[in-house]
Amino acid sequence: MHFNAYGGNGAALAAALVNATDFSPAAVRALLSEHRLLRTGVNAEQAEELRDWAGRLAPVFGERDQDLQIKLINELLDVSSSKPYVSAHDGREPHLHFFSVEADIVSRAKDTTAGGLAVAMSFAGGNRLGRCDREGCATVYVDTSRNGRRRFCSLACANRVNVAAHRSRRLAS
Repeated sequence: MHFNAYGGNGAALAAALVNATDFSPAAVRALLSEHRLLRTGVNAEQAEELRDWAGRLAPVFGERDQDLQIKLINELLDVSSSKPYVSAHDGREPHLHFFSVEADIVSRAKDTTAGGLAVAMSFAGGNRLGRCDREGCATVYVDTSRNGRRRFCSLACANRVNVAAHRSRRLAS
């Protein structure tokens, strides 16, 4: 599945922020760099602001009510100052940017994630923004599988659920 069709980097960054447990400046800087944002230096206050933003992103993932999911994404877009434009810098293919390059890192991260979720919702449907089905796991993901039927954040969670179901069936018989 071509990842860019589902919000690309912005949707993936949104999932990574929601799943993050360490919001120290160093950890946030590494996470933002991993998701190809530029000038990723953050201070403690900015890292805390991104922790709060992650809390606003979280309800979008796994929401089964499409109208509510759209409302949540639109609220994120309202808060961000996102103004999409096409760019082909550094020899790359034309792609969308959702932020001004001059903006501070927090604004750029908010714009990128809100825009990415909007693209994922618009072109792939909200069911591609998932939350792990294993009880007790709150990990979110962007489903880029071919058939769009992903239910778990990882193979480990899928195996745990399947092994438990198998054991339950064996005990019942």
